[in-house]
Amino acid sequence: MASVWDDLSLLLDSPDSLTVTSSARGTIKEKPGFNASEDVAALRKAIEGLGTNEKSLIDILTQRSNAQRQLICKAYHQATGRTLADDLKGDTRGDFENILLGLIMTPAQFDCREFIRAIKGAGTTDSTLIEIFASRSNFQIKALSDAYLAETGRSLLHDLKSEVSGDYGKALLILAEGKRDESTAVDAAKAKADAKVLYEAGEKRWGTDESKFIDILCRRSVPQLRQTLVEYKNLTGKTLQQSIESEMSGNLENILVAIVKCVKSVPAYMAERLNQSMKGLGTTESILTRIMVSRSEIDLLDIRAEYKKLYGCSLYSAIASDVGGDFGQCLKRLCGGDD
Repeated sequence: MASVWDDLSLLLDSPDSLTVTSSARGTIKEKPGFNASEDVAALRKAIEGLGTNEKSLIDILTQRSNAQRQLICKAYHQATGRTLADDLKGDTRGDFENILLGLIMTPAQFDCREFIRAIKGAGTTDSTLIEIFASRSNFQIKALSDAYLAETGRSLLHDLKSEVSGDYGKALLILAEGKRDESTAVDAAKAKADAKVLYEAGEKRWGTDESKFIDILCRRSVPQLRQTLVEYKNLTGKTLQQSIESEMSGNLENILVAIVKCVKSVPAYMAERLNQSMKGLGTTESILTRIMVSRSEIDLLDIRAEYKKLYGCSLYSAIASDVGGDFGQCLKRLCGGDD
């Protein structure tokens, strides 16, 4: 598996989905001829009739853009005096309910829901926090923080501080500020210097100076870090990921590796997470839901391409063989096509 991440040959020219602003690589597009009140009438019929018509719910909610779904929620409330979310909760269950509710939230509200689930209860789901903060742009992190403040009345950074600690906590909190440098200019000399700093803080010394890794990986821009990854390999003969994996452990290793992977390719990182969520005994439905919903209008077409490249089968067929029922139908409709 490592070999995919070891190849840096095309890195400097490949697109960067951490700063993507168009929805051209998403699978879900605006529905032409969209009519919110027609959709509301169909949803009411599906929910209010005898037994729920799940197919109608799936057809409508997975085949509209998020902006269109927001208009549907508004029109639904105006027509019924109830919220669509409450009616879906009363009428659907389990993972199916979970994904439909995710679809009718704004992207920021959805990230906020996932963040709250990761920090609440006994123990913190670090893998979720790492996935969210390593893969989101400054704009998305800011929107998530605003949604959290609106939902809880508290600061996200303040609440996150009490959940994480040590060097891992330091790295996560820097990412959660949403202040990564976003300039597109690359300073080649600085990349060389940073590569040398990382080498001297890790491979070259007895014991690792984690703070240098955290500072560079959590603050530099994506184009700058890509150049640094190339310089690091030129300098040491190893990839930075290999060095991190051999020098560090636990959540600090996990978060720094996730950052390096997302700097290289968010779609490949997401494809790997999707595969991990379906492999082995049982399926991690929460990961499937989070990635399929949150990436459906950003880069799910690229994730599908990476999945096929990495695992030799289409994402669609992997989902179809792993997940059934209405939940499976939702995922397949979001996935779009079978590659």
